[in-house]
Amino acid sequence: MRNPANADYQCPFLNGQCIKRGHHLAGPYPVCSVRRKTKPNLITVCPKRFLEADIVADVIKHCWPGKPPQNPRISHEVSMAKFGKVDLVICDYDAQAHAVREFVSVELQAVDISGSVEPAYTGVLNSASSVQVSYGINWANVRKRYIDQLVAKCFYHSQWNTRIVAVMQSPLYDYLRAHMQFDEMSPGAGGVDVAFLLYDYVESDDHHTLIFDRVVGTSHSSLMMSTLYQKTPPKSAFTKRILERLE
Repeated sequence: MRNPANADYQCPFLNGQCIKRGHHLAGPYPVCSVRRKTKPNLITVCPKRFLEADIVADVIKHCWPGKPPQNPRISHEVSMAKFGKVDLVICDYDAQAHAVREFVSVELQAVDISGSVEPAYTGVLNSASSVQVSYGINWANVRKRYIDQLVAKCFYHSQWNTRIVAVMQSPLYDYLRAHMQFDEMSPGAGGVDVAFLLYDYVESDDHHTLIFDRVVGTSHSSLMMSTLYQKTPPKSAFTKRILERLE
């Protein structure tokens, strides 16, 4: 259906009503991904979009430390003081002892946009032939906001002798890696505190599907150091700016 209101804004990935809200809309704002002119064309802007993938199975297969869980169970939106919240936790549950043998936390991370695509969305609803929109992918905001949180949560998981899994689209990871030279490790290697579980789109004529791409691991210390110490620009470049301001 062209108008999602006809289906009560049911999200096919959440198996419930869309939870996103726009700034100027009375109801939900069901925009999961946006296109741009340059490649990669399709970019995820809603973390719930990743739920098309079988994340639990992929975490157990590619990111679980040690032997696979005997009785995997899922807890959603687990939070704790001074820790924050994670989207879900996959644990190996011992029903007889009512205890957790092992666990892995999972976070879903989409990108932010600058500007707005609301005019395009309302244009679709109103069957407009063309709509003027202005927006961009705000990669830098994700790096500044999310990585600091990930470093902190990664520290806790390293102390707990487990790991956190960061689910994101491959282009976002590639952007982060270009700006942060942390070590890339096999998820099966020792010392991995965070595993980046990456997905990307395969498009056909009538739909696009999010599929597993790859997993990259790194350590807490490497991730933290890459946020603190980056490639230093030459001193001459800065003195040039000083002289420009003097003039």
